Amino acid sequence: MNKKIELPNKIPVFPISNFIIFPETTVPLNIFEPRYIEMVDDSMKNSRLIGMIQPKKKSNNSNPELYKVGCLGKITSFNESEDGRYLIILNGLSRFKILDEVKNDKLYRECKVSFNDFKDDINSNKEEIKFTDLELIFKDLKTLFQKKGYIINWKELEKQDLNQTINTLAMASPFSLEEKQALLETENLIARKFKLEEIIKTYILDDFSNITVQ
Repeated sequence: MNKKIELPNKIPVFPISNFIIFPETTVPLNIFEPRYIEMVDDSMKNSRLIGMIQPKKKSNNSNPELYKVGCLGKITSFNESEDGRYLIILNGLSRFKILDEVKNDKLYRECKVSFNDFKDDINSNKEEIKFTDLELIFKDLKTLFQKKGYIINWKELEKQDLNQTINTLAMASPFSLEEKQALLETENLIARKFKLEEIIKTYILDDFSNITVQ
């Protein structure tokens, strides 16, 4: 990412369970809750930036405890449906660490954050990952996705930059909340590749252990 990005020290946060974004990935979001409608309204008037973060547990609590690390995204597309929902596209920019939550009079939550631990997320000098490094991951993930009933356009995925591919696979894979968070918090792309391999192996071993000989 070559152009200079101004990263704020206070951001609105959107807690959503078992859903993460990574730098240089793009996700569609369907916004319908009043608090997040307000959040998008305010964001569109300013920087168009929103922090995506996971709550630590699935809960109906409107103010759940949050993980400390999330990813900042920028709204790159905005549409409003006839029934008042917002359909937005969010582009991942950089991971952040929550320093403190800000008290406000808004329906949504805001946090003071730091990007210091994740400077490489917006650095144009990315680690080099070769396609051969991903061949085994692709093979194992295709098997895992088929077993879980997930559908993904592998041909399109293979056209991506390999760094983007790692992040997209980490984001889209059918892993647990905790596993996705572990992938998000890895130091860099190389470490994320190894963590992805490690998680996939546990799923494959679990499947193998569940096979009984008649």
